[in-house]
Amino acid sequence: MLLLICIIFADTKVVKMVETLLVSMLIIAIAFALLSVKLIFRRNGKFSSQHIHDSKAMRERGIHCVMDQDREARRAGRAY
Repeated sequence: MLLLICIIFADTKVVKMVETLLVSMLIIAIAFALLSVKLIFRRNGKFSSQHIHDSKAMRERGIHCVMDQDREARRAGRAY
């Protein structure tokens, strides 16, 4: 009797684990699909650059990448 209860309990644990795994995979698949909407439906099919040096507004404000700012400071002898 105890063996039967252990087998039933183990089966329900496995079933719950598989259900959780499938639900997790479904959520991840939906997230990937939603993230790729822009790639699928745009003509170019690519994301715009997120780098600071590629942003016109940042260049107009004189804001550079931290690596560029460090390089400029080292050249000017102001790197601390």
